[in-house]
Amino acid sequence: MNTHDDSRNDLHAATRDGLHASLHDEFLKSLRAVVGAAHVLTEGDLSAWQTDWRKRSSGKALAIIRPGATQEVADVVKLCAQYRNALGVSIVPQGGNTGLVVGSIPDDSGTQIVLSLQRMNAVRAIDAANLTMTVEAGCILQSVQEAAALEGYLFPLSLAAEGSCTIGGNLGTNAGGTQVVRYGNARDLCLGLEVVTPQGDIWHGLSGLRKDNTGYDLTDLLIGSEGTLGIITAATLKLFPLPAAQLTAWAAVPSLDHAVTLLGLAHRHLGAGLTGFEVMGQFALGLVARHFPQQRVPLFEQTPWCVLLENSDHESETHARKQFERLLEIALEQGCVTDAVVAENLTQAKALWHVRESIPLAQPLEGPNIKHDISIAVSLIPEFVRVTDALLAQGLPGVRLVNFGHLGDGNLHYNVQAPKGGDAMAFLAAHEADVNTIVFDSVAQFGGSISAEHGVGSMKVDKLAHHKSPVALGMMRAIKRALDPTNLMNPGRVVRV
Repeated sequence: MNTHDDSRNDLHAATRDGLHASLHDEFLKSLRAVVGAAHVLTEGDLSAWQTDWRKRSSGKALAIIRPGATQEVADVVKLCAQYRNALGVSIVPQGGNTGLVVGSIPDDSGTQIVLSLQRMNAVRAIDAANLTMTVEAGCILQSVQEAAALEGYLFPLSLAAEGSCTIGGNLGTNAGGTQVVRYGNARDLCLGLEVVTPQGDIWHGLSGLRKDNTGYDLTDLLIGSEGTLGIITAATLKLFPLPAAQLTAWAAVPSLDHAVTLLGLAHRHLGAGLTGFEVMGQFALGLVARHFPQQRVPLFEQTPWCVLLENSDHESETHARKQFERLLEIALEQGCVTDAVVAENLTQAKALWHVRESIPLAQPLEGPNIKHDISIAVSLIPEFVRVTDALLAQGLPGVRLVNFGHLGDGNLHYNVQAPKGGDAMAFLAAHEADVNTIVFDSVAQFGGSISAEHGVGSMKVDKLAHHKSPVALGMMRAIKRALDPTNLMNPGRVVRV
């Protein structure tokens, strides 16, 4: 035994550990100097930032950083870039932490900072003539909707988590929601961004221009990048005039084929007034009826599918109601609707929408489940569901399908619940990969996408190699390496480099 060598190695290890600890303390001290000590969190209950919304994944952050201004974000990024090699630091940008693909929480290395944008929640400006509003990334979506409405305008992005998700997160994942059929995804509603780059520079791109043909569209590139190319700190968003009336109808349909027929009729008879078209399976609605008995779920017990339609009219409520009644009359005559109700007032309309929005809340009350966020051409959705339902029933007898979503834009939340009466967690542990393979392979067969509006995160990053072309993946990796050569921003999410 060479005791001199062992002592020398121990000394080197102790020196190295001491240097690392010193750098760690120095790094945290520098962060506190930038954002204030109260906004660098390292102790106590940090689960709100470290655990995902579904509470199925948790990590450990080096620190939670809560900047209050864009320059503070830039200074934090520069510090992280400075200590990237010495401490292995990387950055996980986070908004409301409502994501479903584990893309906004830290891993378990203890080397990542969570950069929370929630303090940056100001509405900077509303330009009525330009029909735009500029808001900071930490603004809650519902607050943006309300700020627009106070000025007599509509910001149409709407989804179940709107009371807690943030604009930065919505743009980072290119969120969809219930009004995509008329207004498009988050990308379609954004005209400009303010972004901090992986080098700590600030791109001031909040022009609000509808036409700007001066090269690559950086705004579109950064939207949907899930914080892997830069940190969105503010956005200029499109506004629309508030409609004179919004009416909601609930229809029972005998099949998904009939739901697609009804969608075509709605496009023809309502035109741009069709702002929502949601489909809900009987089992999905049954979960709402079971777990939220105070809610009235119309018509679902006698039909396999229900559809929720919204008509936004810029003339009058009378005009809107006549349009709806004519549409439903024709649909009943053609047999694609078996029964229907039209909300008589705003309270009834909200109650109908609340039923739809309660499906994802009822699911976890039924037990752990497997979520899918897929898109298929609308014309192929009925056949996709028939084929995939049969494959799942054959391969995993007893599974229950919680099928609902935005039929108007071809986006289904095709979720799978464990068989009734069994150990749901054991089922997921044994069969989640099998379920995903069946569903994703079927999506590919029908030319669809395995992520319609939730993003990729870390949950689906390894699936892209099987469901995205090598050419597309190569281009994505080249972009990531060019803009973020040290892999500082949200590494391991969206695409691996």
